[in-house]
Amino acid sequence: ENMTIQHRRDSFCGKMSACNNLRQYGIRYTLTTLHTDTPESETFTKDLSNFAATCRVVRKLRRLRIGALGARPAAFKTVRYSEKLLETAGISVETIDLYELFGRVDKLADSDPVALAKIEELKRAFDTSKVAGTALLRMGKFGAVVDQWMEEESLDATAIQCWTAMEEFYGIVPCACMSLMSNKLISSACEVDIMGAIGMVAMAEAGRTPSALVDWNNNYGGDPDKGVVFHCSNWPGDVLQCETGCKPIMEFQEIIAGTVGADNTYGTIYGRAKTGPFTYLRVSTDDAMGDITAYIGEGKMTDDPLNTFGAYGVVHINRFQDLLRYICENGFEHHVAINLTPVADAVEEALSNYMDWIVYHHA
Repeated sequence: ENMTIQHRRDSFCGKMSACNNLRQYGIRYTLTTLHTDTPESETFTKDLSNFAATCRVVRKLRRLRIGALGARPAAFKTVRYSEKLLETAGISVETIDLYELFGRVDKLADSDPVALAKIEELKRAFDTSKVAGTALLRMGKFGAVVDQWMEEESLDATAIQCWTAMEEFYGIVPCACMSLMSNKLISSACEVDIMGAIGMVAMAEAGRTPSALVDWNNNYGGDPDKGVVFHCSNWPGDVLQCETGCKPIMEFQEIIAGTVGADNTYGTIYGRAKTGPFTYLRVSTDDAMGDITAYIGEGKMTDDPLNTFGAYGVVHINRFQDLLRYICENGFEHHVAINLTPVADAVEEALSNYMDWIVYHHA
């Protein structure tokens, strides 16, 4: 309103000049919602918060080290990926097979303090009243050895072969130990889904809250904008509904129990996702095109009734059928990472502008 020589400023055109010079020098930058803004405004505060989240994601991904424990289950060709494409983005994958890992487990005494400490951690986090002591001991030793391996290799996240060799030959599911890690923002994906783990890490860094890996699993009644997400599960405890003072329940894994017996499948975590906003993200390597691709969006976890097992939630996503069509047309996997914090804008900016990945933002 006041354009006198004393009150005029150069911010409006100066921003254009700054961006012009940054572009000339090949320096990436992020724009604010409004072209110019006051630092005290709500929009600038949100922009700054989003940019900080974007920076956390980029910093983490450009030096990320993920551990792949075991081979992918034979039927899960959907979780195949290109290690070489990831390496060009700064993401390294370190591997260990189940034979070596369980060799280390066998050498660990039942009375070893690290194993006993892991058992106590499991008991503090979960209701283990339905679980036999032998299963808890196996979990404790397994979890302690995974911790040691991650420390040796300086790993930030893991993807673990969760069935069925582990149940047949060791007698547990690793879900509870994986849940503990993810709840501490050390994301752990099932079925050796390395790309799923990357999505979990990105959102956990952005929101500073735990991520889970889920299946796009089912319709919800006749509502085209609702669906069911599910896993059997290793979801972090903070994602699950729980009354004050209660603990998520540790049970046996009903799906695998049908083939190897319930006694060999203890360690899965049951519960329903908390209601409210959430972000979903899937990252994939398009090996034929030499690109890393992703889709991201936000929706709501609802309180619609659902009678099932494992860990689950009912989601509402605008134009859900369009999203499902995009997933299928572009060959994305049935797994997707979720986080109960709305971080889609910040993560998209990190992946597309700074990582140079091809990102579809569903809105």
